[in-house]
Amino acid sequence: MDPASQDINLNSPNKGLVVDQAESLSDVPVEGAVGNSVNPLPPGLTEEEAEELRTELTKVEEEINTLRQVLSAKERHAAELKRKLGLSPLNELSQKLNKSWQDVQTSNAYLSASATLDDIAQSEVYKKTQETLSQAGQKTSAALNTVGTVISRRLGDMRNSATFKSFEDKMGNLKYKVVGPKGNGDAVSSPTDTTPTQENPPF
Repeated sequence: MDPASQDINLNSPNKGLVVDQAESLSDVPVEGAVGNSVNPLPPGLTEEEAEELRTELTKVEEEINTLRQVLSAKERHAAELKRKLGLSPLNELSQKLNKSWQDVQTSNAYLSASATLDDIAQSEVYKKTQETLSQAGQKTSAALNTVGTVISRRLGDMRNSATFKSFEDKMGNLKYKVVGPKGNGDAVSSPTDTTPTQENPPF
């Protein structure tokens, strides 16, 4: 719907109705004839009505700003009262959560579901399933303990093997070559030390 073809007058009984195109073109003011050239008046609106609407709009915007200021002052006052009462945002959130949880617990849906769960917990099928799962958990726990023991023993055997000892010796030699003789608990020298750790540095 073309906005130029709507009756903009808010007091008009024809507000929002589509006007015939030929009729609407005859109502369009020529630039500079009525109103200002930056914002030409909509069709069917006189200069006096436009001025009246602008005045009302200004008043409404001032009222909105006043209400925002009042609301802001009220919010600050409420925050100050809460601070004096020792109510922190965390306490307030906790109270709201507690109240919500109480509302949920007293709701019909929760009470119905709770009763249904109690009935299920008392059934023979549930008791048998619980017993079976308990036995399975115990067997699984025992199996995992056995696996853990076997892995620990294998790692111990591997560490005592000749291959691992040879690898450990090679790593120790490599460390000695990289760090030097100060690598056995002494502080490692920094690159800015005045006395080099090697006689002939590689660079």
